[in-house]
Amino acid sequence: MAAQSEPVLELRDISVRYGRVAVLHSLSLRIEPGEVVAVLGPNGAGKTTLVRSILGLTPPAGGTIHFCGEAIDRLRPHEVVARGIGIVPEGRGIFPKMTVEENLKSGLVFFEADPAVLQERLELAYQRFPVLKERRQQIAGTLSGGEQSMLAISRAMMRNPKLLLMDEPSLGLSPKLVEQTFAFVRHLHQSGTSVLLIEQNARQALAACNRGYILQKGRIVLSGSRETLVADEQVQRAYFAGDAAASPDTPDSPLPS
Repeated sequence: MAAQSEPVLELRDISVRYGRVAVLHSLSLRIEPGEVVAVLGPNGAGKTTLVRSILGLTPPAGGTIHFCGEAIDRLRPHEVVARGIGIVPEGRGIFPKMTVEENLKSGLVFFEADPAVLQERLELAYQRFPVLKERRQQIAGTLSGGEQSMLAISRAMMRNPKLLLMDEPSLGLSPKLVEQTFAFVRHLHQSGTSVLLIEQNARQALAACNRGYILQKGRIVLSGSRETLVADEQVQRAYFAGDAAASPDTPDSPLPS
């Protein structure tokens, strides 16, 4: 029997507190190599806290986080990122007063000094989203919302991360741009990049992922394959209410408390 590969990311019984307030409760999840895993849930479920705990911004009070077999739950944020984790933060998090190209360079310059490598990664970014090349000298804060989203994704990909964390990538985008964003997620899956997709948009997230977790009030209340989640009665009532047949292409709404 062939040996199983270790997970790219594995959280075991993670608990996170802000002061005396518990936000995540004994949360466990894993991402296998090349998987797109979605974490779905309404506002206040703890999704962004989950991302912060992985990145070392809010270290867990209990439990462990392993990345490619290494414990990272006591590392500082820059050490976590240096291990090979990219982040597209909620709200995109670009540097609005810097140019497009300066933003892209910021995704690599602190980790890679070779000018040839930097130029190669820039060209890959411009191939991925040609509009960024057209606007490479434009101040990033003057880009449209969709262009800023492209920039945030491209900056995160500058280091060819083993795992890409995407925190609410569809937030504030038009339906057309949401489609484009999730098409890129599917492209990442085909290229073998592992993705943790934090989303409220269940319709798009379930269409793009291999597996998913439903997060509610800091707890995983349901998990399984895309097919399992779509077929679950609770998920159907919460996300696909009113449809004749449940489908990941139908609109979403929060799970009931």
